[in-house]
Amino acid sequence: MNAFRELFRKAQYVVVLTGAGVSAESGVPTFRGDGGFWRTYQATDLASPHAFRSNPSLVWEFYHYRRELVLTKKPNPAHYAIAEAEQRLAQEKRKLVVVTQNIDELHRSAGSKDIVELHGSLFKTRCTTCAKVEENRDSPICEGLRGKGLPDPQTMESKIPTDQLPKCRSCGGLIRPHVVWFSESLDPDVLSVAHSHLEKCDLCLVVGTSSIVYPAAMFAPRLAQAGKPVAEFNIEETPATGAFKFYFQGPAGQTVPEALKA
Repeated sequence: MNAFRELFRKAQYVVVLTGAGVSAESGVPTFRGDGGFWRTYQATDLASPHAFRSNPSLVWEFYHYRRELVLTKKPNPAHYAIAEAEQRLAQEKRKLVVVTQNIDELHRSAGSKDIVELHGSLFKTRCTTCAKVEENRDSPICEGLRGKGLPDPQTMESKIPTDQLPKCRSCGGLIRPHVVWFSESLDPDVLSVAHSHLEKCDLCLVVGTSSIVYPAAMFAPRLAQAGKPVAEFNIEETPATGAFKFYFQGPAGQTVPEALKA
């Protein structure tokens, strides 16, 4: 830890790559692995363009549940430590950027400013007709979804008519969550910004990500191959752990504040 903190003290451009593990400590479900079910559905089966085309009511029930759940959650010490470090480094004319796979905006809630959201946000929508992207924190997002989305496996599907699902404020078209679903590519502009930060950084932290979701899974290993120091903070080792200079095992809410404290 002392060796890492010495590197961090000297670093001029820090990139923090975060994944579901950092938000899991705030009570946000990861929806990956054996426990990744909503009702009787594997969550990954609902997070797809095909699922939305086939059954937009069911997909919106799932995302309405996720939105309402996240609205009850708070950032944890790892989120706050990253945000505080960004502010401290900015005062010293240094830079810290968060590149996250999470869609819960807890980094923003904690006070982080420089954030690249690789997979979008639960609180943004995109119109399927005019493609307009808007921030939306309405609770519920529409009356048709009020009280819907309970995760209990015994809950019956609501089968909400399309005309009662969330609509675009501009053209009235059906909107969808502005998130990257399985089989979809990352926004090339967002990916370009992320790559730009990675090229400039002289230290990378990997926090709460399993390093198996591409293309983000290759970010840190490529930095390590290029000789840049990478520190991983995770509950358990990942396929990429051996390639990194540092590995700190344990809850991010404990290890990250210790590593980043002034």
